Parts: sequence; C-alpha cells; structure tokens
Amino acid sequence: MVPMVFSTTLLSGIVALNAVGLIGILVWHLISAERAIIRLVVQIAFFVTMSGLLLRHDILPRGTVDGEIGWQSVALVAAKLLWWLHLAWALIGFVRIYLVVEGHPRQARLLQDLVVGGVYLGTAAAMLAFVFAVPIGTLVATSGVVAIILGLALQNTLGDVFSGIALSIGRPYAIGDWILLGDGTEGRVVESNWRSTHLLTSTCNIVVLPNSILAKLALTNISRPAEAHVLVMTLRIAPTRMPSVIVEVLRSALVSCNTILRDPPPAVAVRKLDATALEVELQFTVHSPSHRTPARNEVVDRVYRHCKSAGLLLALPPTAGILTADLPTEETAATPPVTALGLIDAVPIFSRLEPEEKRRLADAASTRTYAAGDVVAEEGAILDCLMIVRAGTIQILQGGKTVRFLSAGDAFGELGLLAGSVMLCRMEALSPVTVYVIPERIIAELLAERPGLAEDLARELADRLPSHAFEGPSEDRRRKIPTLIRTIKALVRKDAARVSPPA
Repeated sequence: MVPMVFSTTLLSGIVALNAVGLIGILVWHLISAERAIIRLVVQIAFFVTMSGLLLRHDILPRGTVDGEIGWQSVALVAAKLLWWLHLAWALIGFVRIYLVVEGHPRQARLLQDLVVGGVYLGTAAAMLAFVFAVPIGTLVATSGVVAIILGLALQNTLGDVFSGIALSIGRPYAIGDWILLGDGTEGRVVESNWRSTHLLTSTCNIVVLPNSILAKLALTNISRPAEAHVLVMTLRIAPTRMPSVIVEVLRSALVSCNTILRDPPPAVAVRKLDATALEVELQFTVHSPSHRTPARNEVVDRVYRHCKSAGLLLALPPTAGILTADLPTEETAATPPVTALGLIDAVPIFSRLEPEEKRRLADAASTRTYAAGDVVAEEGAILDCLMIVRAGTIQILQGGKTVRFLSAGDAFGELGLLAGSVMLCRMEALSPVTVYVIPERIIAELLAERPGLAEDLARELADRLPSHAFEGPSEDRRRKIPTLIRTIKALVRKDAARVSPPA
C-alpha cells in the first residue's frame, strides 16, 4: 500500500470539510425544532456543500488511510465521518419533509421513527465498512444470533411495537378520539406510543392497553365521522290509546328536550304490540359521549311529564306475571290527573309555601291555550302573571334561534312578575299548548300576608337570574337580593308597571 500524500490543497480541503461539517451541526442545533422545514433545508444545504468539496478535492468517502497515523489522517477520517453523518441527516430530512408536506406527521410518527432508525443503522454500518474496513458480513452473522436471542426474550414487547406500527399505518383512531372496544372498554385516546395506548374513561381513570391486545379487539371509533352519538332507549307503554297517538306524544317529548341535537331529528320507532304493551324505541342524538347521562335523564323526565299530561300509562315489564284481564284498556284506563295544584308543587319558588297557600294559588289559576305557532310572550315584555305549562311544548327564541324548550311542568314569568326583569327572548308554541295562569293579584295577597316570604323568594330568584332566559344586567348575588326584595315588595304596593302577554 502506498501511503497517502497530503498536499497543501488536499489539507485545505480536509480542513474545509471538517469546518463545514461542524458548523452544520452547530447551526442545526441553533435552529428551533418548531422551524422544522428551515432546519431540514439547512441539513440538505450543508450536505450538498460537503459533497461539492469532496468532488473538488478528489476525496472519496470510502477507503481506509494507509501510512503513519498523524493529525492529517485523523482529520481525513473525521471529514469522511461527518460526510456520512450529514448524508444520514439529509435522507432523514427528505423523509420528514415528505411527511410535513403530506400533512400527516402525527399519524406517521411510528413509521417515521422506524425509517429514521433504519437510516442511522445503515449509516453506522456504512461508516464501519467504508471508513474503518470492518468486515460487516461477520458482524451481521454474529448480530443475527444475538437478534434471535433478544427476539425470544422480548417477544411480547416486540409484538406491542409491531402492533403499534400497524395501528399507526392503519390510523383507526387519533389522539382525542372516543373509541369503544369489543370487550366493553370505552374512553378517549389521550396517548399512543410504541408499546401501548392510553384511554381516559368516563370515570376519569386511565386505562393502559398494550398495542398487541388493542390490535386484536373489535374497535368502534365513536368520534368519526363526527363526535355526535346516537342513543336508543326502549319504552313500554300500556295500549290504552291508538299507537299513532302514543307515538306523537313521545315524539313531542323528545322535541322538547334541551340536551339532544335537532339534526338529525329524534325519532320514535314502534317495535311490537301485544295485549300488554306497545313497545317503542326512542332514538336521539347527543353532542358527544360525555353528554349521554344528562341527555338520558332529561329524556326520561320529559317522557314522564308528557305521558302523565296525555293520560298515558307505563306498561309493566314482561316478567311481571299478571293476568291480561287485569290490564287497563282504552275503555277502562283512568287518565292520571294533572291539576294546577300538582304543578304548583313542582315550581321551586313556591316550595316554602304552606299547603293551604298553594291551594289558594291553584284555585285562582285559569287556563289559557295556544295553537302551534302562536306567540306566548314577546321579547321586551314584563309578564304580570305566573304561567305553568299544563301540556304541549314552548320554544324560546333569541335572535331567531331556538335556545331552550319548556314542556309540561315548567313555569315561566316569575322573574318578570316578582323581579321586574324584561324578557330577552320570544316564546312560541311549538305544538298545541295549555298553560295555567296565576294572576298577580293572588301572589301579591300572599306576599302581603307573609312579609318574610319576599326575602325567601328573592334568594331563590337571585340564584336563577344569571342563567335564565329573562336575565337582566349582571350583578353580584349579594347586591341582587336587596334589590329583588324591594321589587317584590313594590308588587304588594302596586307600584311596579306590568305588561301582559298576548292572550
């Protein structure tokens, strides 16, 4: 072997290669990781520059250095190693630029890490073979035996890793998606790595699932194509009315719910009919799985109110074991009474009244009916009476958009009657509506007989003002109570002006 002669030109080229390589490393570290594209362009630019210097000075990136080991030889080896390192970074740069341009960096994270690891491994092997003349064949044969031993020892871990790669490529879910597994596990994906996936369940617990197990289970992605979730409830109604009547009552109950979506519209499907019950299925949609519990609770409450208002009876379960002759029919079923007194008992602001006082209010109540589409109360009015919905559904509109629904048992007008609040909404009958109307005079008489009742009512109303449709200017709760007390007492003195709703 002829020792390499280091001429002045060659030495200057070697020094330039080392300088460019080291400056490239420094610049790469100075550029923040948030500027990924700039960093990758810089990597490629330095590699191209180093390749140009190699060609200009006739330096090959392969081959060992013969002769005495001096600083020139060490500098040449360092220059070659820096070139191979920048080659690896340039290849990685092309991979990452492709992923950024494609717009799928998160989904391809595991695949990207796998490619990057392969590039580094290949570059390290090339450095050993081309720069240091290490026999790679023998090394590969030896490492194959080691790989078999490690593979058997890490069988489960490797199964999780490759399952994670398969899940990353298939992309059945993403971070933030709500998924349901075949074994009943359900939750929101909060983390996904090489070995496992973490789910946040509805009980606020973290479930860690190995990727190998997750890949074998049936998976339902509830968040795709949208987060909206369809719920189904089965209900049994005694066949005391025609099925079309029962279906319409239940449909009205669903329409009056505030926690379910309007689009797609809720539906009522008849499943079967026998001598004991009409079995129906309530189908409705909620914003997300986290809204299921409040939506179910409200649907049950609305269905109960509407069934009671329409005189429908819930059927006994099939396992009750009673004779068919004992079941109510359309001719024998008694309509459950829905009285003004029963509804007054349900109004929170009258919870402190004595039974006799509630009876006085009920005796003074009159009924008022509205056809579908009629205006119950105009925006800007101050109601001078308390209204309690007997039957039907009222929609509350603000800016032309429906924001809330009232149905059987709901009361309105108390804030205008007792606090003088101006209505910030318009109320329309969504279906035929019947309401009980309690006049201002009867309530004023009760307040005159029981002065302490004004303070109780003021405290009750102060808690409801911030979130109610009749909300006035925002105030601190402690400042509201004295103001409300004075306003309620003004009702007794007949000093407050009132605007009656249209009949």
